[in-house]
Amino acid sequence: MIMRRPKSWMQWLRRICQGGCLVLFFWIALQVRIVGCPTSEWFKLFFDLNPLILIATALATHEIVTALLCSLITLGVTVLLGRVFCGWVCPLGAVHTMTSWFRQRLRGRAGMERRSPWHRAKYVLLIALLVMALFGVHLIGILDPISLLYRSVTAGVLPGAHYAVEDSATAIYHADPHIGPLRLTAVTEPVYRHFRDRIFQAPRQAFLGGTIISGLFITIVALNLVRQRFWCRYLCPLGALLGLFAPRPALRLRQDAGKCNQCGKCNLACPAAAQPDRLGEWLPTECYGCWNCVAACDRNGLSFGFESPLRAPAAGKLDLSRRAALAAGVGGISALLACRVPVEMQDDQPYPATLIRPPGALPEREFLQRCLACGACMRACPTNGLQPVAMEAGMEALWTPKLVPKIGYCAYDCHLCGKVCPTGAIQNLKKRVKQETRIGLAFFDVSRCLPHNFGRECIVCEEHCPLPKKAIYLVEKDIILRDGSIRSVKQPFVDPDLCIGCGVCEWSCVFQDEPAIRVTSANESRNPKNQPILPGAGGFYGG
Repeated sequence: MIMRRPKSWMQWLRRICQGGCLVLFFWIALQVRIVGCPTSEWFKLFFDLNPLILIATALATHEIVTALLCSLITLGVTVLLGRVFCGWVCPLGAVHTMTSWFRQRLRGRAGMERRSPWHRAKYVLLIALLVMALFGVHLIGILDPISLLYRSVTAGVLPGAHYAVEDSATAIYHADPHIGPLRLTAVTEPVYRHFRDRIFQAPRQAFLGGTIISGLFITIVALNLVRQRFWCRYLCPLGALLGLFAPRPALRLRQDAGKCNQCGKCNLACPAAAQPDRLGEWLPTECYGCWNCVAACDRNGLSFGFESPLRAPAAGKLDLSRRAALAAGVGGISALLACRVPVEMQDDQPYPATLIRPPGALPEREFLQRCLACGACMRACPTNGLQPVAMEAGMEALWTPKLVPKIGYCAYDCHLCGKVCPTGAIQNLKKRVKQETRIGLAFFDVSRCLPHNFGRECIVCEEHCPLPKKAIYLVEKDIILRDGSIRSVKQPFVDPDLCIGCGVCEWSCVFQDEPAIRVTSANESRNPKNQPILPGAGGFYGG
């Protein structure tokens, strides 16, 4: 069965599919942010179809995340059709395709491109990452294309777009430029209201380290100016994994030597440098199934056809020597040791006070073995309180989520973070269980608290405490003022048996520079070693 050259309709079908997947990806990211939006498993679609996440998570945890078994569909399709996921489905691949298209318009097509030793780099990187996962260091999410794109969209693309729309519309509104009776706001305001009501329905977000995350994403996209789909060719670990499953696809490129005049148009059109112009040297492990080469051939010399996968194709091979594979494994172990050596990663060291994980987070080691640092939980957080971790908890914890109460608190009735987590690093707790889960403990800095140190009335933290029986209680105390008079004020205290560490007290404190009440990771339910409140030691000041 041979699929003859389809002129351009197969290219357009692929472009429509590719563009549709990219739009769907952005729609999912927008829907996750809508406060009150019913959650759905569709929000995890691209993660569930990613076999790299399935394999790496299974190696790190020695468990299978059931939802990720859907990714076996991707592997099955790859065995039959080759790396069509990269060419037809992957949303980051669609971004690279569009950038490469603009590059061609600006700089023209590149010259003839052949197989390069750098094609092996992604396989070396994949082996190193999987070796690290085998020993419990799960850094796949840093370079996995789905996680990378979601994190970049969460921390950079969508917040930047939100700011641009709001600030530009506000600037035009205040300037009120007009020419005679015509006002520019008559055009900009309807557009702004559309974005506000239909797209950016929730308050805008900002993230710590968002500049670095955005800069990495921009760099990866800009590499297309060096080589089209540079990331996909040389660095993508998911592409490498799919390439390992595509050496004998059922759908293969057929080259007609009698019609080929060695014009090289197919080579120029190939974004993967898969060598469609060389008879018997086409690289199925690198081909994205984009159909560009078939459409570029003016002599109908190329076509795709189905053959038995049991039959070896007349194609080239991207040789990955045992020495290179061994070196990749050694590199993975070396990187593993580098991640585990820092003092903050030692089991007998205290947890950083600022490392307040979301409610439902697994114990730290298990959490790190599952978390992809994808940013889905941060995107879903309605208060913007979940922020990416920098280096305070070691390289393993880079860009994983933590609660920063000064920026936003953990809403008492919300647990969207557990619902959108694709690997179960944050458990999807029932509402009542979530409300009883301690993620930290609040304490007062009495040197800054108005009632304690300045003799002034302030009960803001007590008023904002969301618990039915408030964890912050007030004790009346007489204060001797400077003139010798006595004033009775209500001083707040924290009941450690009730406090869940949600952070709303710190967020609402009248001190904006450094709150007088702060939350740390102490007393968290998930960590039995981080329990400063001794069981059975009842009684507390004012109790």
